[in-house]
Amino acid sequence: MKTIDELLAEGVKGKRVFVRADLNVPFAKGTTTITDDGRIRAVQPTIAKLAEAGARVVVASHLGRPKGTGVEPEFSLAPAAARLGELLGADVAFATDTVGSSAKETVAALTDGQVAVIENLRFNAGETSKDDAERGAFADQLAELADVYVGDGFGAVHRKHASVFDLPARLPHVAGYLIATEVGVLKKLTDEVERPYVVVLGGAKVSDKLAVIDQLLGKADRILIGGGMAYTFLHAQGHEVGISLLQKDQVDVVKEYMKRAEDTGVELVLPVDVLVSSDFPDLKTKAPADFETVAADAIPETKEGLDIGPKTRELYASKIADAKTVFWNGPVGVFEHPDYAGGTTAIAQALVDSSAFTVVGGGDSAAAVRILGFDENAFGHISTGGGASLEYLEGKTLPGLAALEG
Repeated sequence: MKTIDELLAEGVKGKRVFVRADLNVPFAKGTTTITDDGRIRAVQPTIAKLAEAGARVVVASHLGRPKGTGVEPEFSLAPAAARLGELLGADVAFATDTVGSSAKETVAALTDGQVAVIENLRFNAGETSKDDAERGAFADQLAELADVYVGDGFGAVHRKHASVFDLPARLPHVAGYLIATEVGVLKKLTDEVERPYVVVLGGAKVSDKLAVIDQLLGKADRILIGGGMAYTFLHAQGHEVGISLLQKDQVDVVKEYMKRAEDTGVELVLPVDVLVSSDFPDLKTKAPADFETVAADAIPETKEGLDIGPKTRELYASKIADAKTVFWNGPVGVFEHPDYAGGTTAIAQALVDSSAFTVVGGGDSAAAVRILGFDENAFGHISTGGGASLEYLEGKTLPGLAALEG
């Protein structure tokens, strides 16, 4: 995979450089206020270096899941473009379409060292189309805006989308700093692992993590399970889980994995106590919740598990303490509410206290460490791509990476 440093050595002054970034940041509900700008900050070094070298930088990204039928204001990249400008300390031009007159005029007006952001790629149906011809036609239009392609949107490399997969084939292409870093980190979790290797998996659905568990059963020393997915494991053990999140159609698969873990010597660790309530908390007002702590095998039939309990927090911290490598993907409770943030906070603190190489695997867990006030520099790496990280660990070929290697 050719890197951006090689491109810079060749010279980019005056060239239009298309940077496929991942500016898919969260907003406070009903507003344009960015609640976590981590993904923008992650791609800033690539953009800044290109601008300093005199490139005319065209930044593109998706945001959310618009229908692909045109502009939907709530999914506009304008706030992200404004934040990028603040981080760069320079004006960033903004095109109000993707390949239309605004994009063409905005790019044509760039001078050496200037940066522009074009509107949300997913406003055009060609970006996500499963039809190769439709996707290719959109990639052709995007290619007209640039001379060189830099792939740096790691959070999208597992998607076979026009700007990720098809566009690199139409332009000279290299990997940006972020993608190079992410791939290097993932190799430390697959090919160059220091042991003990501990994996912490949370999140809502066990079905989202089955493929990665399948792979990790042959690689990890310990797998700690939390979040909504834990209740399918507890049910598989024969325990009552009340009204907790439960995927009954996955119980047999989970039983098989638990047996495989036992047979292969992988320590699969489940919660021993949980915080339960009969009501899901109000995440908007953050009003105090009515909850109790119960043993994981004694969840009342009218209650829902919403966080791991204090004994489990201590147990999981002890399982992380002697690790040399830790990968964490997914919160272990409803961390958005203060009463149920204790478990996720405890996991994050255990990683901070560990001397291991620690990787926070993107998505909600990356947002959680920032929202809960942790110093990002206290972790070995915070990934910008939860889904991409998981698919890489599952052993899948990621279209965006394959395109950059081609």
